[in-house]
Amino acid sequence: MGKRIIQQARGKGSLTYQVRSKAFTKEIMYPRKAEKATIIAIVHSAAHSAPLAKLKTSEGITYVPAFEGAFVEQEIMIGENAPPVVGNTLPLGMIPLATQIFNIERNPGDGGKFTRTAGSFATVLKKIENGFVIIVMPNKNQITLNPNCRATIGRIAGDGRILKPFMTAGKKHYKMKARNKLWPRTSAVKVNAVDHPFGSGRGKRIKQKIAKRNAPPGAKVGHIRPSRTGKRK
Repeated sequence: MGKRIIQQARGKGSLTYQVRSKAFTKEIMYPRKAEKATIIAIVHSAAHSAPLAKLKTSEGITYVPAFEGAFVEQEIMIGENAPPVVGNTLPLGMIPLATQIFNIERNPGDGGKFTRTAGSFATVLKKIENGFVIIVMPNKNQITLNPNCRATIGRIAGDGRILKPFMTAGKKHYKMKARNKLWPRTSAVKVNAVDHPFGSGRGKRIKQKIAKRNAPPGAKVGHIRPSRTGKRK
């Protein structure tokens, strides 16, 4: 009797294929009200690619992605009265055009959902007649957001992170394990017959397998919903 292929085992969410909860101990969130904040530490988070700035406010301690050039004991401002300088957080409607921004809110008050990876930034493109703001994302797509959504001016620290190679397989193993990524990846035909429908190979002659149109994600291997099969005549 066979066993679950890797896609099915990951989808089941067992302890082997489960994100470690301790990686997500720091939640990114803006303070709720406008005020000054002080950076009391630059910290590492296993769940985030960028370093996080630990902010002290009257509400307590919050975490936001650190901007390029941030340092400990630096004071920043949050709110519509803050000047549009690097590190300050303002509503999109108050940010000048062509400004680089990051950690953008999808809805006003949600704490920031867009552009949070290391080294990334978006750009304020234009403001349309109903007050909404058009943003150019890092992938060059454009989105339209409420002018009351907040964003931080500047770009996120940690640019060039992916330029440093993993020198050992062990380093890569622990990096992927922290984020529950499947690594190392291997071809299906290279594994044992018990592990995959294409396993063993027997001369690398892969068996035909057509996944059903309504098959679950773990069963979608081989031909995926083909319009037709067989040799065209």
